[in-house]
Amino acid sequence: MSSTPTSRFAAPGHPPATTTQFRGVRFLHLGTSWVQGAMRLDKPDHIELEYVQMMMMWMLFKQQPKRIAQLGLGSAALTKFCYQRFPSARVDVAELNPNVIDICHAEFGLPSNDERLNVREMDAMDFVLDTANRNSIDVLQVDLYDEEARGPVLDSQEFYQACFDCLADDGIMTTNVFGEFSNYDKNLQNMELVFDAVVWLPEVHDANIIVIAFKRAPQIDFSVLYERAGDIKRRMNLPAKNWVNGLKSWMQDHQE
Repeated sequence: MSSTPTSRFAAPGHPPATTTQFRGVRFLHLGTSWVQGAMRLDKPDHIELEYVQMMMMWMLFKQQPKRIAQLGLGSAALTKFCYQRFPSARVDVAELNPNVIDICHAEFGLPSNDERLNVREMDAMDFVLDTANRNSIDVLQVDLYDEEARGPVLDSQEFYQACFDCLADDGIMTTNVFGEFSNYDKNLQNMELVFDAVVWLPEVHDANIIVIAFKRAPQIDFSVLYERAGDIKRRMNLPAKNWVNGLKSWMQDHQE
């Protein structure tokens, strides 16, 4: 296992961004051993981590989003994937730590900003409270962790209300809820107070639970979703059938 020196990505006031490499995969860290993202060196545009793949679960419900926003850059896996695979979409990212932005450009293949891509150093709360973003985002992907990874940095009802307010009428939020057990109930309850429908999938590894929250509850037809999952597998090489299985089992477990 090899690692990069921290000095290049250690602007003061924020955790330093570092990498390690193991068996052909480069991992992102914020000055601790916690993995904050990963990239397979011979497949730099593939989403390596399973829970990050699950953040793309919104593709079962939205084929052609016009605007995708992400809170927390991580190793830029979602950002690159959305930018490349949805050429008609605008992709906005709010990332607080400049070290993360710099290391993603240098080590994880993040492209430069252009007319479709806008990665900004800013607080996620400021982004969702910005009235310019109101009712304008089709897909919001939230993965907000600090270097200690105890739970989402932002998890209040106010935060999730602001996320809701950013979404277009049929907008969808996917979020990673990870950390100490008490965080799960708190996050899910706060989302349920705000969103029309909230579904979470079983944890895949390391206690990451992916939640999909709908501004307006969708009509769910599993035969259609399985058909879309097959298309996503063929075109995007993502295990979307597993997502549909997870949604189905959740609905069976939570029938009134």
